Formats: sequence, structure tokens, C-alpha cells
Amino acid sequence: MARLGEKLAERWLSLLVLPGALYLATIRAALTLGQTRPFDLPRLAHQVTAWAANPAVRTVGGQIVLLCAVLAAAAVAGIAARTLAAAIERVVLAADWSSWPGPLRRLASARVTARRTRWDAARLVVHQRREEAGRARALRRPHDPQELHEARRSLDRISPERPSRPTWTGDRIDAATVRLRRDHHLETALLWPHLWLTLPDTERSEISTARQEMTAAYVLAAWAVLYAPLTAIWWPAALVSLLLAMTARQRSRTAAEAYAQLIEATVRLHTGDLARALGIDHSGILTTQVGDALSDLLESRLPELDEHASTAGMQV
Repeated sequence: MARLGEKLAERWLSLLVLPGALYLATIRAALTLGQTRPFDLPRLAHQVTAWAANPAVRTVGGQIVLLCAVLAAAAVAGIAARTLAAAIERVVLAADWSSWPGPLRRLASARVTARRTRWDAARLVVHQRREEAGRARALRRPHDPQELHEARRSLDRISPERPSRPTWTGDRIDAATVRLRRDHHLETALLWPHLWLTLPDTERSEISTARQEMTAAYVLAAWAVLYAPLTAIWWPAALVSLLLAMTARQRSRTAAEAYAQLIEATVRLHTGDLARALGIDHSGILTTQVGDALSDLLESRLPELDEHASTAGMQV
């Protein structure tokens, strides 16, 4: 229990208090320096010295009260950042964009349409490059595979599969579901809870770490949003916000790629074990027949229709 308490305190300090304390310090520095002298460190040092010389701060009781106030305010800022991060993640992944409010839904729909147009054009180029490579091989002519590889990379930069969400990250996560459904008739949302319980600890740890990396990236994006308003009183805050946003974008895309690959690989590698554990006869490669059998077995059945209730309903 003592070690658990130490770990919880460490996580509370690193995830909430330290970033929040840095944010509070930036606010105080911004209010002190202002727009005209944004890098006047002597002025900031003089102000800090003046605060430290305050009689209320020099007493033990005053220091305890100040420390508790700073810790509480920093924790509140950290909680606000993580709450905002959850909202940012929901918007970026956009799994439920079709149920968003009208203006946002129309904006998302327009972006999906535009991304699909770009994807279809890039997919046509990939198809053309494949045909050219096939003809060259058939005629035993030398050909450069670099053009095909570059066309495929251009396609993946838009989306791994035909876009169904307004963001690359959302489509990258959804691509794992699309591929597993197409290749093996597996419904990931239905399969995953059962599969997760049968995974070895190593695979669980890898997937959990990748998911935590995604969450950390969105927390970084939330701090970028929180630093942005400070630009009104201290213009360097715009640079801090921009740097955090760029880092968050790169980290979120990298983490989404790793997470989606792990999910897809885990399902392909371990679904056969789950099928056998559930009594489905399976050996060799994972087939669509196994996927159909798993879906039929795991999908909840509808409740039986009560004949008396049905008769009463017809009479009404």
C-alpha cells in the first residue's frame, strides 16, 4: 500500500502539479513583464525578490499557506488541461462526427468529402503505377519501383483507407477496424473486450503504453490552447503555444500510427487463440469463416418476444 501511495503521489505530481505550476509561473511572469519588455529578466528577478521579502511570506505559517495555495491552483490547472485534452481527443478522432451539432457536422462533412476527392485521385495514381510496373515485368523490362512507392506514400499521407472521418488521425485509428472487417469479417468493437482478457501481459503493456502516448499528446495540445490566451498580455506566449501545438500534432500522429498497428497486429495474431478458447474449431490462417463464427457467437441475442405482450400490442 505504501508503494502504491508513492506511485499515486508521483503521478499526481508529474501529471498535474508540475505542468500546472509551470503554467502559473508563466502567468505571473507575463503579468510582470508585459508586452513592452517581454524578456526583462532583471525586472522579473527584482519582483520575485520583493515577493520573497514580504513579511507574510517569511513566516513558516505563511509559507505553508502559500505552498498549499500554489499546489491547489497548479492541480486545478492540470485537471483543466486533462479535461480539455479529452475534448480535443474526441474532436480529433471524430468517431461520432455525424452526431455533432449542425455547423460542426457540416464542416466535418465538407472536409471528409474533400479528403475523399484527394484520396480517390491519389488512389488512381497508385493503380496506374501498379499497371505500369505489371506491364514492365510482363515484358521483362527494367522498371523503377520508386514511383509506385512514392505514390503509395502520398496516398497514405491522406489516409490509409478511403477517408470516413475529417482528420488523418481519426482515419488511421479507423483503418484498423476497416481492414479487419474487410479481410477477416471481424468486428473490432465486439471482439476486443474478449480478446483483451486473453492477451499476455507483454501485449497488454505495449498497447497500454501506446494509448498513454496518445493521451499525453492531447494533454500537450490542451496546454497549447491554455497558453494561447496569455498572448494578450505577453506576446512570447504565442511562441510557446505554437511550439506545444506542433509537438502535440507530431506526437499524436506517431502515437496513433503505433496504436493502430498494435491493435491490428494483436487481433490478427491472437484471434485464433480466442476462437479455440470459445470452442470454435480453427487451425491455420485466420479465415472469414472464423470471423463470421466469432461475430455470431459474441453478438448479444435479442430478447425473446413475449407472445402475450405481442398480442396485447396488436389489440391496442
